[in-house]
Amino acid sequence: MILTSDYHTHTPYSHGKNTVLENATVAKSKGLKEIAITDHGFNHILFGLKRKKLSCLREEITEAEKLTGVKVLMGMESNVISADGHTDMKPEDLKYFDIYLCGIHEVLRYKSFSDMFNIMVKNYSAYKFGRRPSDKVIENTTKTYINVIKNNPVDILTHINYKCYCNIKEVAQCCADYGTYIEINTKKRHVSAEELNLMASTGVRFVIDSDAHSADRVGDIKLAEELLSCAGVPLEQIDNIDGRLPDFRFARYKAEKL
Repeated sequence: MILTSDYHTHTPYSHGKNTVLENATVAKSKGLKEIAITDHGFNHILFGLKRKKLSCLREEITEAEKLTGVKVLMGMESNVISADGHTDMKPEDLKYFDIYLCGIHEVLRYKSFSDMFNIMVKNYSAYKFGRRPSDKVIENTTKTYINVIKNNPVDILTHINYKCYCNIKEVAQCCADYGTYIEINTKKRHVSAEELNLMASTGVRFVIDSDAHSADRVGDIKLAEELLSCAGVPLEQIDNIDGRLPDFRFARYKAEKL
């Protein structure tokens, strides 16, 4: 299994240590065709990307492509900010980006106190104390993920079930129906082999991403290899390995709508 592209990397524009060029240089050294720069979304209180920095980020991406020959996509790991499926990628932001990732994170500006309490507090308190969330919390988180996928042209759902628990089969089925990829994240152990198999049974497509916060981790697939060695997911269901590149819904959306 050889990684073709890595669509989840960070830079100092949010919580990463290395520049766009440094990430792209490592990608080139590992033979990757594409990477994406996907810094944390605008509503992340501690590490959010700033809208006023978007033009600077684009300039760095253009320069990195020119110097390395690696295709560099400008993206964002947006945040879920409401149970109705809102993210911090507003409609007017879409024109600036090439790829759209989304996940559930801590320390955000949510749309309402109720959204913060139901999405973050209930899930993270269960995680903190080593408890399984209630069935109601899992149901609410599942509906939240599904609303995000239905209402936004999200390319990749990041680290599903990491500290926020859902019915992964229902969410995976929605991803399969709408053309959103599920990430196999190699920074976080977020699903088990059994859960991965359950998601795969829906026909959903996967990508393997490093979630690199430093350049040395760009293209790292170690955790994915360990997980897949215990699971039964056909490698043909993973679209950024062995020379393949994904067919992302956001690019189609932009071509049709923007």
